[in-house]
Amino acid sequence: MKQNDPILHMENVKSLTKFQVILMAVAAGFAAANVYVNQPILREVAASLNATEGQAGFISLITQAGFGAGLFFITPLGDKISRKQLILTLQSLSVVILVLIALAVNVFEVWILSLLLGVLSVSTQVITPMAASLDTVNRGKTVGFIFSGILTGILSARAIGGFVAEWLGWRYVYALSSLSIVMISLLVRFSLPDSRSGFRGSYAELLRSSISQVRRFPLLRQTAVAGGLLFGVFCSFWTTLTFYLGGPPFNFRSDIIGLFGLLAIAGPLLTPAVGRLADKGFKSRLLAASVLIVISGLLLLKLFPGSVVIAAVAVLLLNAGVPANQIINLSVIYSLDQASNSRINTIYMTTYFVGGSLGTFAGLICWKYGGWNLVTWQMLIWAAAGFLVVLKTVIQLEHLRIRKLPERLFTLSRGKPE
Repeated sequence: MKQNDPILHMENVKSLTKFQVILMAVAAGFAAANVYVNQPILREVAASLNATEGQAGFISLITQAGFGAGLFFITPLGDKISRKQLILTLQSLSVVILVLIALAVNVFEVWILSLLLGVLSVSTQVITPMAASLDTVNRGKTVGFIFSGILTGILSARAIGGFVAEWLGWRYVYALSSLSIVMISLLVRFSLPDSRSGFRGSYAELLRSSISQVRRFPLLRQTAVAGGLLFGVFCSFWTTLTFYLGGPPFNFRSDIIGLFGLLAIAGPLLTPAVGRLADKGFKSRLLAASVLIVISGLLLLKLFPGSVVIAAVAVLLLNAGVPANQIINLSVIYSLDQASNSRINTIYMTTYFVGGSLGTFAGLICWKYGGWNLVTWQMLIWAAAGFLVVLKTVIQLEHLRIRKLPERLFTLSRGKPE
């Protein structure tokens, strides 16, 4: 590490207990869930507040936009102040916002509060680097488990949100979430050790250092753009799926629509296997395969509209392909410069969720003017663009692998492990 690098070495706890790892995964999952829990209840919110579908759909868009802003402006603070204190502060403020949303009287209040909720929900991206710094013994396994918790939280939020909204009302979705965050915050306060960083620069220097990573690494730029495009497809799909399944020919209720989110949880179960394959050197093939899986699901939706079975299959394919792409992208960027991982992660995740926000916006516009047919065309175009970017990344990764081949052969010839 260079002496002028503001990120200094830290004293790390050797390992975390199983309970602590589970707690961090649950905390990260609940924080991420708050960004997406609105998606299966948009029709109920619209009816309750006398709003249009478009106005209700904007709730999802603005929540994700807030999350993207928080990623860039708040998560870098984890390299400057106590991560535990930052997490507790964000969670405490989230509780207040969740209660206020449950009490909102018009859609404009929900817009403003949802923006703030998105900003505060970035505690999920403070927890992940915190876990990496606290566990040097099982770092990869721990981070992978927490990432699975985040995905499970995002997907289960749709199932649980739809069920609660159907039987208790949409306001209880936010009220129960606030209660859950209170309990999790107490456990975090008394069960997790602290994680302090050594950044000595100013806040402005921290942000400038994050931005500089974009110029340093072409692979970071490419994986961020490809990840953002696929996450845009993911968010566009889940936002408009609520309207698609809630209208003819299906006319499903919110609790039934929420079951599709429960079905999607099968996707994150594959992430540990994907991570192991990536460690064995299959990054290039996995990247290409992940996008092709997503495109396959979209083609099925295009070819067989009106089929609930195809819709379920598409849910499985999209929720296998997008998380797999994310896992491989993270394994690529975390190998660029370990001393800059937090700043690299800031750039990647900001781009990722900006892509999600734009995908949500595009999906809502397409739904308004062309219905499900235009939505599926839009998602296919985004996925195809992502595949082109991924192909460029695959070529670079293969080039790097070939360049390192002589070194690996030399290492093996001397009887040393790779």
